[in-house]
Amino acid sequence: MLSKIKSCSINGLQASSIEVEVDLANGLPAINIVGLADVEVKESKERVRAAINNSNLDFPLKRITVNLAPADTKKEGTHYDLPIALGILAASGQLKENFDPSKYILLGELSLDGKINKVNGVLPMLIEMYNRGAKKVILPKDNLPESKYAIGMECIGVQYLHELVEFINGSIFIDSQIGEESNIEEDNIVDLDFRDISGQENLKRAMEITAAGNHNLLMIGPPGSGKTMAARRLPSILPKMTFKEAIEVSKIYSVAGLLNTKEGLIKQRPFRSPHHTISNIALTGGGRIPRPGEVSLSHYGVLFLDELPEFNKVALEVLRQPLEDGEISISRVNASYSFPSKFMLVASMNPCPCGFYGTKTEQQCICAPQQVKRYMGKISGPLLDRIDIVVETAAVAYSDLVNRRKVEDSKTIRKRVEKARELQRKRYLGTEIFNNSQLTPSAIKKYCKIEINAQAILEAAFNKMKLSARGYNRIIKVSRTIADLEGCETINQQHISEALQYRNASHLFKY
Repeated sequence: MLSKIKSCSINGLQASSIEVEVDLANGLPAINIVGLADVEVKESKERVRAAINNSNLDFPLKRITVNLAPADTKKEGTHYDLPIALGILAASGQLKENFDPSKYILLGELSLDGKINKVNGVLPMLIEMYNRGAKKVILPKDNLPESKYAIGMECIGVQYLHELVEFINGSIFIDSQIGEESNIEEDNIVDLDFRDISGQENLKRAMEITAAGNHNLLMIGPPGSGKTMAARRLPSILPKMTFKEAIEVSKIYSVAGLLNTKEGLIKQRPFRSPHHTISNIALTGGGRIPRPGEVSLSHYGVLFLDELPEFNKVALEVLRQPLEDGEISISRVNASYSFPSKFMLVASMNPCPCGFYGTKTEQQCICAPQQVKRYMGKISGPLLDRIDIVVETAAVAYSDLVNRRKVEDSKTIRKRVEKARELQRKRYLGTEIFNNSQLTPSAIKKYCKIEINAQAILEAAFNKMKLSARGYNRIIKVSRTIADLEGCETINQQHISEALQYRNASHLFKY
């Protein structure tokens, strides 16, 4: 007998429909899985056999052929266990005759005792399958929290194989849920607040501009000046994610297997801080089965690189493409994968290996000029050119540490950031631009009106600082954000002057 069960595959974030065909024939008992199946898919035959037997169901002693169609598409993952098992049961006549498997998408990994385990990548698969016309899905009960955000899809969660068979045969009833859009309510777990930072007003201001325009930031200063402390508090002033943004981020985390089982949705902007020993593949994504890297896990959030020169130089240069394009492309022989990577790059570094070169402290730099040159030379010009704001941090004074005056908290700063983001949202309504950092050269000419006096300052700075075209555009983007924080539609000379201060750190890279 022959049965056909619908399932789907996931490659990167792209899902495609898969039909699991099961044929039972006379002959020596065996299971053969064909259709360009990977190792974990071929191993499913042992899990399926044990799960059926341990669920008090009959495993047919027949020659079983399982075809995963289309046969020219690579099949990876353990979520084919459940459709294969159900196909075998349907072909052997153990399911009700009027059961129509074509109405359902099936996903799930089987334990040897018949338990249906959680699988990765469910959210992007369900969203894509619904767009292709599928309306119902049977999936592991542990995947229900994320499936409720697949708008319009009717989801049935099951925990055991025998439970699914009883449901199909009409012995029991299982509630279903239909995915729908919901409001994003952030968890109140923000313990890190800007009021904890003593002094460093210039750094706080740079952080506010960074958050308001989604700009890239580099902090340079001696050890203990608060660079890491400030970076870890940046998420507390970032605007709340929209439902669309939350879905995009959650799809990435679902594929990576990092999605919280209870919540099923990433509600807060990601903050990723990889160690400097990270490999190129872990940073950008890839592997035998390509998975998203840190740049994609930081999508719509912050990628913080502490001690920037300590990172592998090749890994740093790989960041140039996702910083510019907002996505990372990974090519393999069989396919090409793309993961979104619209992140804010926030980095910190010391001015030299010992950390005190050029600083106004009693601690003297002990590094030789060649050491300083080699250390700073790890940050290439093209990468530095993609950083919008460079800010110097000084050592914290004793008076700042003991000062009891009231300091602005994250909540107050966040209100100004959200107000500036709202101005940007209205300005760019109907375009693919959502914040100032995404402005293209043509969009800069359209949306960035600069006063004549400000234009003169910008022209003088362009010639004196020998700016590149990219550097010139980034100064205007930062100026646009500073103007938005003040509620000004036109960029004036004060806005340009402040933006130039954050670009005038070239002396730190001259040896």
